Amino acid sequence: MPMVVGLMMRRLKEKFAGDAGHLDLNISDKVIVETEHGTEMAVVFEREKNVDKPKAPVCKVLRKATAEDLSRAAENEKKNEQAHKIILNKILDHELQMKLTCAQYSFDRSKLFIYYTADNRIDFRELIKDLGHMLKTRIQMVQIGVRDEAKMIGGVGHCGRQLCCQEWLKDFSSVTIDMAKEQDIPLNTAKLSGLCGRLMCCLGYEHDFYTKCKKNLPRYGEKVNTPSGPGTVVGAHCLREEVVVELTPDKTGEKVRKSFHISKITK
Repeated sequence: MPMVVGLMMRRLKEKFAGDAGHLDLNISDKVIVETEHGTEMAVVFEREKNVDKPKAPVCKVLRKATAEDLSRAAENEKKNEQAHKIILNKILDHELQMKLTCAQYSFDRSKLFIYYTADNRIDFRELIKDLGHMLKTRIQMVQIGVRDEAKMIGGVGHCGRQLCCQEWLKDFSSVTIDMAKEQDIPLNTAKLSGLCGRLMCCLGYEHDFYTKCKKNLPRYGEKVNTPSGPGTVVGAHCLREEVVVELTPDKTGEKVRKSFHISKITK
């Protein structure tokens, strides 16, 4: 029964399990692991636990990252930037319809991962051949989606904070326009979309709350009685547990809308 920890690797933050052995590892520790791609540096994101039958292959954690390892990682970052410029120029030379996201060497520099987005299938055999000769390493092309691209590049969201997917979000969940409708948010696509061009992940954070809350509120169009008289429900404020009621017109025929706490509403 191996003692494994949850690890994340490279800018894409690929998740996998690592056999911690006798090492005492904590969250955010940087470690050196042996993978099918060679030696890599990873970050611990999940505490160690015993696993009877791991669902996926478990990598071997060789050691905690030393000062020398961290220095090599910093040097690799400089080489990543140099490789990025070379790759970008070669993509232009070959007139390939793809967008380069980033390039990243494995820790031991035995392989270079090239992350890109593209709308269609790309034939990059000649590109790989050229880059292999120029960079003297194995090349692996990795096609990613626009949400993964935003996660890798990062940025600032509409809220003025760093993107959730880069700062703390580990997995992407399905986000639908129905979530915005459930929260009575104006359906303005530009305001509901993140930097990736997809619906913002934060639309899903309070979805369960709104769904449960609205089960306790009268439905739109429902006839109710209020302290100000009978009326029809035309809106709701879940956080305040209030409903907006359009009261039955008086003798003057004027329509009035008022908000009432659900405790003061009867059907």
